[in-house]
Amino acid sequence: IVHGITEFIDQDTEEARVKYKKPLNVIEGPLMAGMRVVGELFGAGKMFLPQVVKSARVMKKAVAYLQPYMEAEKAANPSARAQGKFLIATVKGDVHDIGKNIVAVVLACNNYEVFDLGVMVSCDQILKKAKEMGADIIGLSGLITPSLEEMIYNAQEMQREGFHIPLLIGGATTSRLHTALKIAPHYSGIVDHVADASLVINVCGELLDPERREGYQKALKEKQKRMSEQYLNAGAQLTPLNEARAQKPQVTHNKETALQPEFIGTRVFDQITLEEIEPYIDWSPFFWTWELKGVFPKIFDNEKYGKEAKKLYDDALALLNKIKIQKKFSPQAVVAFWPANGVGDSIEIYEDERRMTLKAKFHHLRQQVKPFRSLADYVAPKDSGLEDYMGGFVVTAGSGVEEYSLEYKNSGDDYNSILVKALGDRIAEALAEMMHKRIREYWGYGQDEKLSSEQLIKEEYRGIRPAPGYPACPEHSEKETLFHLLNAETATGVRLTENFAMTPASSVSGFYFSHPESKYFAIQRVGEDQLRDYADRKGLELGVAKRLLSPLL
Repeated sequence: IVHGITEFIDQDTEEARVKYKKPLNVIEGPLMAGMRVVGELFGAGKMFLPQVVKSARVMKKAVAYLQPYMEAEKAANPSARAQGKFLIATVKGDVHDIGKNIVAVVLACNNYEVFDLGVMVSCDQILKKAKEMGADIIGLSGLITPSLEEMIYNAQEMQREGFHIPLLIGGATTSRLHTALKIAPHYSGIVDHVADASLVINVCGELLDPERREGYQKALKEKQKRMSEQYLNAGAQLTPLNEARAQKPQVTHNKETALQPEFIGTRVFDQITLEEIEPYIDWSPFFWTWELKGVFPKIFDNEKYGKEAKKLYDDALALLNKIKIQKKFSPQAVVAFWPANGVGDSIEIYEDERRMTLKAKFHHLRQQVKPFRSLADYVAPKDSGLEDYMGGFVVTAGSGVEEYSLEYKNSGDDYNSILVKALGDRIAEALAEMMHKRIREYWGYGQDEKLSSEQLIKEEYRGIRPAPGYPACPEHSEKETLFHLLNAETATGVRLTENFAMTPASSVSGFYFSHPESKYFAIQRVGEDQLRDYADRKGLELGVAKRLLSPLL
């Protein structure tokens, strides 16, 4: 168990079953003893997430072997009470679950009874199951910003239905601040943010200990109150929208910046091989998924976890090779160029180069703190008389990622299941990088690039490819317009959920801007004035716009 070795597990488990007389004795004896060692080493920072998941795989396979014997003895040998019952789910409209799966594995390793409801789970389903199983803690996960709003709704419903159990929040877009400011006020019980899997055991230990829980809750509520007050006090520093627009950066627009691309309209790429994509993989975020912080390939020199990082990388390459041979992934891409001009903070897209017919509009936000940027600044204004262009894309590693990951999960192999999804995400991001390289060539300024992989990762090239939902354009519903213009679902099989998450999850979408001054930036907050302006521009009721922009308000 400690070394994560699965060879001969059935034979070893049978030997233990005979020796310990009853299957439950094997679980409560050597298996749990092994997992306790794993938990202690992980807690002390002497063991790392990939090893923990491998250890859990051994435990799972041993328990699966013992299951038929336990079923036979169930009435006579009721199982010991678990450490606690933990219900975990990715909220409605969201499909990402790598982090959630890792948390579930870590909890199970520490003798928690974990029930994982999966992805896109409605509040009704979550609360119904929590009551049914007598959950001690509920954990909600989400990647996209609309999931934050969904988590608020879950907290409100827990309050309405009289729940008192702790609610834990996690996922890439979640934060301690957002949890304190937007979720915690809606629920009188404990609402805590857990940044990563390595922290969850300590948090659960505090929450389920009757002697420590009250003190933990009091300290947490005080901390959340302080954070909220500091944030709200800082809100007064936002610049009014009309002043921010008046002070926006002066971006130069001329014939050299408004380049005409090689073609107008969409192009579909459905015969892409993993061999083509592989050179574009940025491996660093792959290690971050497994909570191994560092930059590839220097991470292998890390004194603490370099050796484990190398083992993980070797496993990933072996699995990627298998995926290539068996053609488990089916990468697809659709890209497009459109005639475009800026109108205020929006961008108009035209039917063709005559620019007589308006085809669609993309609505962007503006920073209300210096330097007051908006993505609309990077396309020539309509009143400049310049004919400009912008592009868009959707790429995916394909539905095969989830199917292959599920094969491993169903066989009790969480390690390879998570590995497949982590590789799927890397392939999708690498494909986005590869298509951007081609786009720069189609646009006429990328042919002379002689960039190394490191330079590509550092984005040392002209132009940007910001994605809806990310800092420069944090509002996800703009994906609807993008997908419609690209006919993306037909072209790639990628579709949007009701909350604008992409499914399959290993997919990337975004815009192409070619302006030499274009750069990435973050819009972290907007004022009530920009909320109203955005609602007007998009033709939305104020309440709907408020929901879409909620994390920024």
